[in-house]
Amino acid sequence: MTKDVVKAHKISEEEYLNILNILGREPNLLELGVFSAMWSEHCSYKSSRKYLRGFPTSAPWVIQGPGENAGVIDIGGGYAAVFKVESHNHPSFIEPFAGAATGVGGILRDIFTMGARCVANINSLRFGNIKGDSKSAKYQRHLLKGVANGISHYGNCMGIPMVAGETSFDESFDGNILVNAFALGVCKSDEIFYAKAEGVGNPVIYVGSKTGRDGLGGAVMASDSFNEASKSLRPTVQVGDPFAEKLLMEACLELFKHDYIVGIQDMGAAGLTSSSFEMAGRSGSGMRLELDKVPMREEGMTPYELMLSESQERMLICAKKGYEGKVIELFKRYGLDAAVVGEVTDSGIMQLIWHGEIAGEIPIAPLSEAAPVLDRPVKEATYLNSIKDIKLNKSIPTNEAFRALLKDENILDKAYIYEQYDSTVGANTIKPAGSLGAGALRVRENGRYVAMASECNTRACYVSPFNGAALAVATAGRKVAAAGAMPLAITDCLNYGNPEDAEVMWQFKMGCEGIKEACSKLNTPVVSGNVSLYNQTDGVSIQPTPTIVSVGAGDGEVTPSFITKENIAIYLLGKTSDEFGASLYLKNLYGEVGGEVSEIDFSYERALWEVLVSAKSNLEFANSVGVGGVAMTLAKMSAYGGVGVNLKSGFGDERLLFSESASRAIVGVKDEALFLSTCKKFGVEATRLGVSGGDKFILDSISMDLCELRDVYFNEFKRLIKG
Repeated sequence: MTKDVVKAHKISEEEYLNILNILGREPNLLELGVFSAMWSEHCSYKSSRKYLRGFPTSAPWVIQGPGENAGVIDIGGGYAAVFKVESHNHPSFIEPFAGAATGVGGILRDIFTMGARCVANINSLRFGNIKGDSKSAKYQRHLLKGVANGISHYGNCMGIPMVAGETSFDESFDGNILVNAFALGVCKSDEIFYAKAEGVGNPVIYVGSKTGRDGLGGAVMASDSFNEASKSLRPTVQVGDPFAEKLLMEACLELFKHDYIVGIQDMGAAGLTSSSFEMAGRSGSGMRLELDKVPMREEGMTPYELMLSESQERMLICAKKGYEGKVIELFKRYGLDAAVVGEVTDSGIMQLIWHGEIAGEIPIAPLSEAAPVLDRPVKEATYLNSIKDIKLNKSIPTNEAFRALLKDENILDKAYIYEQYDSTVGANTIKPAGSLGAGALRVRENGRYVAMASECNTRACYVSPFNGAALAVATAGRKVAAAGAMPLAITDCLNYGNPEDAEVMWQFKMGCEGIKEACSKLNTPVVSGNVSLYNQTDGVSIQPTPTIVSVGAGDGEVTPSFITKENIAIYLLGKTSDEFGASLYLKNLYGEVGGEVSEIDFSYERALWEVLVSAKSNLEFANSVGVGGVAMTLAKMSAYGGVGVNLKSGFGDERLLFSESASRAIVGVKDEALFLSTCKKFGVEATRLGVSGGDKFILDSISMDLCELRDVYFNEFKRLIKG
């Protein structure tokens, strides 16, 4: 094997020596391709695995933690929620529509592979600067439109509601946008299916769409940095067919009603390679695959292409011997391809056959066990020294600051995006996208509801990777609690820059430590997740973005996140201090990202959750205080609800209206005395701001007509996107 071929497969000299040791010989091209995919950053987590160890992953309500297609938690009444978040960043930057669409398709397969019907989607999106007429800004607007169209196309065709999401903007994403897709499904807690292949002689069945050359090398592509030439990588981006996926989901759910199979696995990153090796590896089995029997949609395909293609809407099934005919018949009824392509063996070897001849043989366990675990250099980020000290030394009138932040693209309503999604299909959505805070979905089977929220303040993670990541866990949970549901678990998608940069690896290390501590102290274990590295273009890495999605379950009515009516007493919960590090106030009005992000008081955060959940019957509305502080939180609540306010914060310095202190919420209270006793019980500070009502938004010296507030909030983003 020539050095150029090995290098083209992103295999290092040390890794190649390991391959020689495992095989006892030189690999052929097919075998090298398999090792390249399985040892890629995307599949092996070779740079990140060291730091993922030690995540809290268990609790009485956790049924399945990391290691399967998705995490599973008990939501009561004999039912479970199955969920995961995953990235599709690199494909979406190259081809935004197809990349984002197939990101949705992939995460949906992870869910229904486990036996759950998909019932909800969330997306977490990051773009660069979209303002102005520069070439970069115009391209970012193009990417945003393509991504939104791709997500809506796939989700709407599948008939799965988009119930929540978040979109933020920063120049660090100019070269690498982030598209993180989350899906949640519901099933009976004792009817969960796993990805395993065991039982000598059991048939291995390929089902779904035919295999083509699209997505070839996608896992390896997603394990490298970008440059201008990367825009020519469109052949590595998969092409999705949501109608085929819909049929595949329904066929799989029907299959799960019968006792025909041992295990099932989605063909995601690295396609047939990862699915076959992972299924056999989990059971300590071997496998024989006859690649010429794989359904193909292109002429002249080779074993190399069949193993590494990432064509969409495909699954691999290990069936019980004697039931293969029933499995194939079932999928044929849905118009899907289905073929026996191999069988389980006890050899511990993956034997790849092409027209009766051995095309490749790879020991399965050694391939996994010898997968690189890199101990990359780690160095505290030097940029921190230059951004640590900030001085708010401008005299900016409060009303002027308010208007500037209200028009910031990070605050504005993103109806341009979420209105493209169907958020009510299925008739179970009770808190849809755009209504602020967490999304919520009724679970008719057990009479409860599930709330879910995505969160990550990328500026906070840049200024303090540890505290920023912990803040994401706390804030996502607070949004769920504000909807009246107790947070139970999280899934994470850890998006960072180039791991070959010691400062990026330090960011990653600290982010993982922050998540570990927050999840442990807040009792919300990690049940699934994904790592996306090499989000760097021309030497510029993204701001650290550990996306967190928190999921909880609740009873009764969901608490709205906006001001619902007049004459409701409004309270601020929590403590407000001089917290402007990484704030939108600092970025928008000073053009800087800096300062410090304080440590979270986890016991206080948890106490706030307890107040929000235990007092829900006494709350008209509740919303987490986040980016832009009390001023922006109240402005959004007033605008969305169409109800004015006349409030006094009591802050000695009105700039504190824009402070981003953690562990705070805005609530509307029915019985004030009862509510204050609840706050006292849990030790949470409550400050009465005033009462809702009127046709103006008045907060201290801030004053704006409600009509103007609503026009800016709901329409400015649309005007911005149109350029």
